[in-house]
Amino acid sequence: MKEFICISCPMGCNLSVDDKDKSNIIVIGNTCQRGKIYGINEVTKPKRMVTSSVKVIGGADLVVSVKTKEAIDKSLIFDVLNELKNIEVKAPIKIGDIVIENVLNSGVDIVASRNVGEKNER
Repeated sequence: MKEFICISCPMGCNLSVDDKDKSNIIVIGNTCQRGKIYGINEVTKPKRMVTSSVKVIGGADLVVSVKTKEAIDKSLIFDVLNELKNIEVKAPIKIGDIVIENVLNSGVDIVASRNVGEKNER
């Protein structure tokens, strides 16, 4: 039996997941269907959103926050963060702009999560 706190909604249910029989995973403690799905995914193929920041060239700010557009396989988190270390984007940047398309062939894009305007020259 594995124990989790569900992060699918604000309820934060305490889940107990029995995955001894991989063809019949049992989730106890969820108050909604999303909790059941979360529990099953946590023991079969855990995924997470990744957030970070990248350098901005010519921007009003030096960095822009970025995130995965969708959750990615948990095993890729550190590889994705490593990919982001050397990325630089040119201002202006808008929320949703793609920073890296299909990062690590995961099928998931890295996108900007805030706007950054160009640096004002004086």
